[in-house]
Amino acid sequence: MAERYSSFTPGGTGWLLQRITAAFLIIVLAFHFFQLHFVNHAAEVTFAGTQARMENVGYFLAMVLFLITAAFHGINGIYNALVNQGLSGTPKKVVFAVLALSGVALVAQGIYVAIVMAGVSV
Repeated sequence: MAERYSSFTPGGTGWLLQRITAAFLIIVLAFHFFQLHFVNHAAEVTFAGTQARMENVGYFLAMVLFLITAAFHGINGIYNALVNQGLSGTPKKVVFAVLALSGVALVAQGIYVAIVMAGVSV
């Protein structure tokens, strides 16, 4: 069976974006775990502590960027996996629309929660 790589063709824009987002997510998660386990290993992880960190603009923006990157990476990966399995035609367009809308809804909800946690009135 011939494989269909859609936007995962090596050297393609989708292929490059998938690798860039993966690298970004790995770096951010590595930094997070390093901070949590080695720098602040005695600090309690509580909702109040997270809420206090969300009031910091830099932390807030990093969380929103992480959310957008993770949503893109995951949804693009799911879409391309389905295309590689032979999804084409109208079902491909429907799946793309559903995934794109769910991604927008996920990011919007995440940003809303981040704003609420930061204590900003909405």
